[in-house]
Amino acid sequence: MLIIASTTSTTSTRAFTFAFKHSLSSSLAFKIKTHFHIIHPKPRTILFLLRPMSTSASRSPPREPVNGSITLQEWQAWGTTSPLPTMVTDIVDQMKALEVDIDAHMTFGGSGGKLQGHFKVQEDKKHRATYQALGDSEKKLQFFSARQIACRLLGSRCYLCQKCWLPFEDCMCSRIMPCGLWHGMRFWLYMHPKDFLRQNNTGKLLWQVFGVEAATLCLFGITEQEEIMWNTFKHAGKNNVWCLYPNKNATSKSVQDAFGQESSADKKCTQLMTNGDKTLNFILIDGTWSNSNAMFSRLKEQAKSIWGAEDLPCISLATGASAMHKLRPQPSWDRTCTAAAAIGLLSELQLLPEFTSYGLDKQAEAVEDALVALLEALTTRRLRMGRSITRKVRHCRDIC
Repeated sequence: MLIIASTTSTTSTRAFTFAFKHSLSSSLAFKIKTHFHIIHPKPRTILFLLRPMSTSASRSPPREPVNGSITLQEWQAWGTTSPLPTMVTDIVDQMKALEVDIDAHMTFGGSGGKLQGHFKVQEDKKHRATYQALGDSEKKLQFFSARQIACRLLGSRCYLCQKCWLPFEDCMCSRIMPCGLWHGMRFWLYMHPKDFLRQNNTGKLLWQVFGVEAATLCLFGITEQEEIMWNTFKHAGKNNVWCLYPNKNATSKSVQDAFGQESSADKKCTQLMTNGDKTLNFILIDGTWSNSNAMFSRLKEQAKSIWGAEDLPCISLATGASAMHKLRPQPSWDRTCTAAAAIGLLSELQLLPEFTSYGLDKQAEAVEDALVALLEALTTRRLRMGRSITRKVRHCRDIC
């Protein structure tokens, strides 16, 4: 996820920014030490500074998926409570039928566990033809998303842990300490299909720590999940829905402006804490910067259809660049990953008098600990497989 941080803040926010950045940077630097520059891989734009020690050892060997359709239990074990998407099951069935038709088994492997071999060639032709035949852009999006998810589900069977999305030999679940999120707020992980089951995705940490009801996965283009999310927003009302994705074309508020004592939301916050009828819903867009633009546009379109206003309430964080830039560079230094954005939001809310009694600082610390565990697990895996852990930081000219 990519978040644009606010460049203006009150004196107290500046003080917090320094303290938070120093705390996060210090803890990550101390716990990770010599593990540098783990990033979200993007083969065409990232430069390895060290060659892999062993090409064969650094790649996942080809593997065939376990037979059988995707069940509801299997689907929900990956971190969701939603029904199994109909289009996903249809595509899985079509892929299995194609195996019989061309007498070739599905195999997955390489970076990202993608389809390989003769089956990949034939399936690619078939799905491209299907996509082109769909005249409606909405149907094209739904098909694209469902196919991405179907392939990831099949390719990850008996390979990735369903809770932490890491290979079983690198499972970090024993290091995650569950923590209850304050009942007055809820996170929504609006995730791009290409980030689903991605090993270095950090959004998954939120439901690992807080649970799937407090941090809910919603996949971009999956009708069943998007309907659940927007039905919840309709019930909550526009004033209780916030997106952590401000940009140049969207009006955003700082946490202080949105929820501080002098804000227009003060009465709303007081009522929330008194009767607990309303929950503050925070949308975290979980995808690459280029993909997140389309995701944010879709959110605005849906908000306009429901509330008649295109502007979706947005929040900008004042935490600035985090230590994550050393491990997983972002396009510029005012953007950060999903987990770090959640840490920043919880920490900034904790500074406000209205929220000090809810233990948000402890909840932020629990996510930070999980983030460190993930970074260490990824680093250990890369070292074991002979892969480089040193990367070139991009877009240094964007630092201001």
